[in-house]
Amino acid sequence: MADVTVHKFDAVVIGSGLAGLRAALELSRHYKTAVVTKVFPTRSHSGAAQGGIAASLGNLDDDHWEYHMFDTVKGSDYLGDQDAIEILTQEAPDVVYDLEHLGVPFSRLPDGRIAQRMFGGHTLNYGEKAAYRACYSADYTGHVLLHTLYEQSVKNNVRFFSEYQALSLLVDDDVCNGCVAWDIRGGGLHVFHSRALVMGTGGYGRSFKITSNAHANTGDGLGLIMRQGLPLQDMEFVQFHPTGLWKQGILVSEGARGEGAYITNNSGERFMKNYTPKLMELAPRDMVARSIQTEIDEGRGINGLDYVNLELMHIDKAIIQERLPQIHDLALNFSGVDCFKEPIPIQPTAHYSMGGIPVDNDCGVLKNGDYDKIAGLFAAGECSCVSVHGANRLGTNSLLEAVLFGRRAGRGAIKDMPNLSWKDLPKTPKDVAQAECDWILNNKGDEKVANIRNDLQTSMTRRCGVFRNGKDLTDQLAYVKELQQRFHKVKVDDKGMIFNNDLMEAIELGHLLEFAEVIVAGALGRQESRGAHARKDFPDRNDTDWLKHTLAWRKAGKVEFGWRKVVITRFEPKERKY
Repeated sequence: MADVTVHKFDAVVIGSGLAGLRAALELSRHYKTAVVTKVFPTRSHSGAAQGGIAASLGNLDDDHWEYHMFDTVKGSDYLGDQDAIEILTQEAPDVVYDLEHLGVPFSRLPDGRIAQRMFGGHTLNYGEKAAYRACYSADYTGHVLLHTLYEQSVKNNVRFFSEYQALSLLVDDDVCNGCVAWDIRGGGLHVFHSRALVMGTGGYGRSFKITSNAHANTGDGLGLIMRQGLPLQDMEFVQFHPTGLWKQGILVSEGARGEGAYITNNSGERFMKNYTPKLMELAPRDMVARSIQTEIDEGRGINGLDYVNLELMHIDKAIIQERLPQIHDLALNFSGVDCFKEPIPIQPTAHYSMGGIPVDNDCGVLKNGDYDKIAGLFAAGECSCVSVHGANRLGTNSLLEAVLFGRRAGRGAIKDMPNLSWKDLPKTPKDVAQAECDWILNNKGDEKVANIRNDLQTSMTRRCGVFRNGKDLTDQLAYVKELQQRFHKVKVDDKGMIFNNDLMEAIELGHLLEFAEVIVAGALGRQESRGAHARKDFPDRNDTDWLKHTLAWRKAGKVEFGWRKVVITRFEPKERKY
């Protein structure tokens, strides 16, 4: 192992997606700031987001933030914290205009205002009809947001450490003073000593076989948090996007349905009329995904197979070319389908994590259900759980959450900075990280990372997918524990220091196996159906027993649970009808 290198910054951000970049940009205006990221910033998964960012601008209708708040609360199946949702929806227009002024090239209306389109679950007048709320840039919205924020961060002298894998957090006596990371390109460990640390490490879709997520989305930040004895929240709630390319899982934007695309079964029937007759294909994602899976399970998939059709042939070709060019290209390149002439084969795909690191409304990381915080530690974006999405996220609220709470994380750190200092580092700050690398590089087992990872992903998709039941979850929990034992025997072939992908993938697999157990254990424990968590053996929502957030710690090799109340301010739980 190379000798450790120490870097000293006021603030360090782990992750270079939208949440991380927006936090870094905010911090850089006041303090010396660095971003540690395992990919080059513009390769972050935020760039794959297609359809839009939500804000009640009212450019095409009489929209209002309170309608957006109601839709988000209802979409969350009433598990979202309404104080956080009020912040999300009230600040949304300001966030979008701020992005516009930073240089984001939004699509425009003829009069020059930001264009908006319809999206699932977004309505006017508390559910009366669909709203034009999604601000977009064709179907490259995440891409243009990511590039703009990266450019602005460079302009503001943010220091980027690209291709550095974070391996451990430096937390002592409930105070965080940085992290330790592995230099993927050059080899060796680096210590990042800071007064404030912001985690923007993204989601964990790679725990499933069929997923829209990038290969980098292995939930590393969640593993780092659990290893500090800190909890994760609501991990059982994993969103399956209704329209992933068949067999590939690659995202087909909800923007396609926002522009008028239909979903049909083997009989050519627009079957959403049987499930959500009012909003049809523009119902919330959990409902559309379950409807598609039901059609498939009951034999109405195309030719009896496990997919249905997404039809765009009736949409004007010029509209597709202007507003959905990426969808056309993805379908053509990965499914061999020309959406101008034939339907796109789609199936539900693991897409988004509603759960994550529990934080307060200023993104401070919580250590329990009593809102006690870890000083100097913040989290934002998909790795965090504020919770604005509750049991189910509405489309276009993810980009909004990432940018809005990324900004709030930066501001929260700035507010706390006068009370934060560079505490003395431990005498051997690299010990935990070095021990992990040494063990992986020197282990004499006979298991391959790729085999264990494939077995985990395949089994999670089969037993912990759109629909769940007690037997499958019990079997899966036992199987995850078996895979954890197999991981103890893992062996990597590459023993080098430079671009050692074997080492990196083994580290990622360790995180996947840790939090996958929490997903399954949480799903087994939550004996109800709510939002994206659908139990066939407990098909009804149970507000009496389960209107509460799950907190999960890993202690002595086991998952232990606690609970936190849902914050309800304006909207009492009601039946979800669309």
